[in-house]
Amino acid sequence: MLFAAAPGYGLMMPLVPLMWAAASAGHEVRLATTSRMCTVAADAGLQVVDVCPDRDTWAELMTTARSNPGGPPRSPFRLFTETMTAGTVEAGRELDAEVVVTTSDHHAGILAAAALHRPALEVGNRISWSTRDSATQDRMAGFGGGPEARAQLGIPAEGPELIARIDPRAPSMGGLTADEPDPRDGVPWWAMRYVPFNGGAVIEPWVRERPSRPRVVVTLGTVVPTVAGTDVVAVLLAALADLDVEVVLALGDSDLDSLGELPSNVRAVGFLPLSAVLPTTTLIVHHGGSGTTAAPLHFGVPQVVLPSFADNPMSAERVVARGVGVSHDPTTLDADTARGLVTQVLDDPSYATAAAEVAAELATQPSPGRIVTRVEEWMAR
Repeated sequence: MLFAAAPGYGLMMPLVPLMWAAASAGHEVRLATTSRMCTVAADAGLQVVDVCPDRDTWAELMTTARSNPGGPPRSPFRLFTETMTAGTVEAGRELDAEVVVTTSDHHAGILAAAALHRPALEVGNRISWSTRDSATQDRMAGFGGGPEARAQLGIPAEGPELIARIDPRAPSMGGLTADEPDPRDGVPWWAMRYVPFNGGAVIEPWVRERPSRPRVVVTLGTVVPTVAGTDVVAVLLAALADLDVEVVLALGDSDLDSLGELPSNVRAVGFLPLSAVLPTTTLIVHHGGSGTTAAPLHFGVPQVVLPSFADNPMSAERVVARGVGVSHDPTTLDADTARGLVTQVLDDPSYATAAAEVAAELATQPSPGRIVTRVEEWMAR
């Protein structure tokens, strides 16, 4: 089984539990990706092929993004398609792959399956949208893989045979309650439980223990600090400084010098896997990244979302519509407003109730292991 994914944390990491499930079932599993996701996946115990070893595609994207204060380029996925398709096809040939598993936002995987004449499984890696949504189909058109790319690589015009498409969302947030055919082509849609993977770590005692006061995690993911900076964090810290909460500031390797002396109720931890700290967390404040939105849903943690760009606003809309949190434009956020948002969610139990309901929904969906079994059954037929 060849898995294919773009080189972003939120784009590749949702595939890891499915890859583990396939490997545990005895299949030969290999991941085709590039840039920093090669190291992340290898550290997760996976076999990885760098399909674009001569250039750092992710670094190129971030360099472009820094020169565009409004956010990253309109379609970074076109860059991934152009730079990763040939290597993904070659990785599939080397493996003699019988199935290609690709995320729905990664056209290089679909093109590779077509070039290899192998069936494909398309896996949704977003909690905010799915290609089941008609509004996203036009959005996907800019991801690349047009006639020129196909002709250059000798890829047939028709797409690969699709085993199924997977929607990992909770039913009450747009997901599935049962299999259903896609009205476009009849390909079945399957539900799959979202199992968060966000890296490993040695978990210190304070992380494992539930604190005496509410724990509020503040994070901006891995892209926003690079593109938009950490100005909004200063506003949040001013808002939270006089509240009776424990603030966990998880900003990875971002430079915190501009924030000055941190309030006494703030613990700066750098990188900390959300799966480690969310079980003892009361509220998370974040940017609306897909993985950062999905992990607290899995653990039943309410959210305050400050959406930046890309599909962050879509994640925020889902959170607000389901009642698991609130949202606000980070560019107009001030300390009083931020304090009001946090206290609103902490004081109103309806948000925690709704978050627990979504977690219960997700827990009833088919596991990644069940999806592997269904692929085996399809191949046997």
